[in-house]
Amino acid sequence: MSASLLADLRSDTVTRPSPAMRRAMAEAEVGDACFGDDPTVLRLEATVAERLGKDAAIFVPTGTMSNQIGVAVHTRPGDAALIDAGAHIARWEAAGAAALSGVQLIAIEGPRGLPTTAQLEAARPPDHPKAARLSLLALEDTHNSAGGLAHDARALDERASWAHQRGLGVHLDGARLFNAATFTGDPVERLAARCDTVSLCLSKGLGAPVGSVLSGPRELIALADRFRHRFGGGWRQGGILAAAGLHALEHHTAHLAQDHARAALLAAALLRSGVAAATHPVETNLVCYRVDPDFGTAAEHAARLAARGVLVAATGPDTGRLVTHRDLDDASVAHAATVLADP
Repeated sequence: MSASLLADLRSDTVTRPSPAMRRAMAEAEVGDACFGDDPTVLRLEATVAERLGKDAAIFVPTGTMSNQIGVAVHTRPGDAALIDAGAHIARWEAAGAAALSGVQLIAIEGPRGLPTTAQLEAARPPDHPKAARLSLLALEDTHNSAGGLAHDARALDERASWAHQRGLGVHLDGARLFNAATFTGDPVERLAARCDTVSLCLSKGLGAPVGSVLSGPRELIALADRFRHRFGGGWRQGGILAAAGLHALEHHTAHLAQDHARAALLAAALLRSGVAAATHPVETNLVCYRVDPDFGTAAEHAARLAARGVLVAATGPDTGRLVTHRDLDDASVAHAATVLADP
């Protein structure tokens, strides 16, 4: 098989900067971001804040850092936060809420990765000195562990309204928020409207090499800057990377609908194999699946696919994930579909 037919479906983080993005990075005007004078970083932050309808924003190296700063600005040590049990903050950020902010996560198994208001109310700690002070509701859109399911603005608004009525802050892990907007038809500003802070990842569906942006009220973003430095996320000539994020926002969002269509095509091929099937409806660019134990483990299934030039991620003994992204072309998707249908 030629190298051009290799399909790397492990994540949408495997994308490489396009030639145009590399030119933007090379030509970026830079300064020292820790002194607040890198013009490209400032432009990226202003652009994201405007796109999401927020007062301000702050550029950080990773989505995990962005989420953990989001937790930190809403809480104090000993507080509690309500969150879906499968959320990225709860499962894939190395217990950062506990280790960095001293926050107890109250995990709820929500339908489609989004707890109902009834579930939230039932899980809310009592107002008692022996109970943790509840200060935060954390949401996720799209929901990674739920197979990239997208929540629309109405659903997010309902949860945020419940939280605000009880004096809680609301943080949205919107790592793939543009994917959610593409599926639901709600503009990203509308999805973010009732959430106090929003984390947007530039290196997933949007195809930048590095970086996430946390947006929110000006006073919380000023506090976020302190946590950014505490967590080791201060930039110097960060504009080289901010330029990639700006290029992605300007040129890469229109590609997301094609990513979604390709994910649905690959999920159908997987189902035809009889070896594995998606565990969730395929709405965006993620396909989470379960391997039939008669055909071995998820790792063995991934190894068989890799031998034929298709890379996927085994996420558990019998579960895996594949993700479509902008670096795939028609030939690589066709090859992946053939291999997935007959591994």
